[in-house]
Amino acid sequence: MTSIYNCNVIELPKIHNRAGNLTPIHGLIDIPFKISRIYYLYDVPGGETRGGHAHYKLQQLIIAASGSFDVVLDDGRAKKTVTLNRPNFGLLVTPGIWRDLDNFSSGAVLLVLASDVYDEGDYIRDYPSFIDYRENGIF
Repeated sequence: MTSIYNCNVIELPKIHNRAGNLTPIHGLIDIPFKISRIYYLYDVPGGETRGGHAHYKLQQLIIAASGSFDVVLDDGRAKKTVTLNRPNFGLLVTPGIWRDLDNFSSGAVLLVLASDVYDEGDYIRDYPSFIDYRENGIF
C-alpha cells in the first residue's frame, strides 16, 4: 500500500548557462514513469486551495515552475506538507495519495507531469470515500 513516505522530492537535471538555466525531464529516466500528459495551473487567487483529490492509478510529478506553493499529502493515516519553490525540484506523488495545494505565491505556476491521459474514473474526489478506499486496502 502506498503512503506519504513513497512521495519524495526529486532533484531534476539543471543545465547552467549565463543566458538562463534549462531543466530537461525525460520520462523513465529522470522520473519513474512515462509522461503522457502535461498541464499547469496559474493565476490561482490568493487564499484558494486546489487539488482536493486522489488517484487510483495515476502518478504525477508536481513542479513549481514559478513562485511557490504547498502540497499537503495525506494517506489516510499520516499527513505531510511539502513546499515547492524551485523549478529544478519536483514532488513525486504516487497513486492513492490525497493532495491539497495551497499557499500559492503571487504569480505561481504549478506544472504537472502525469503518467496517463485524463480519466475522470481515476479520481477520488470525496474525502470520506478516499478514507473508505484506504481502509479497505484495495491497493
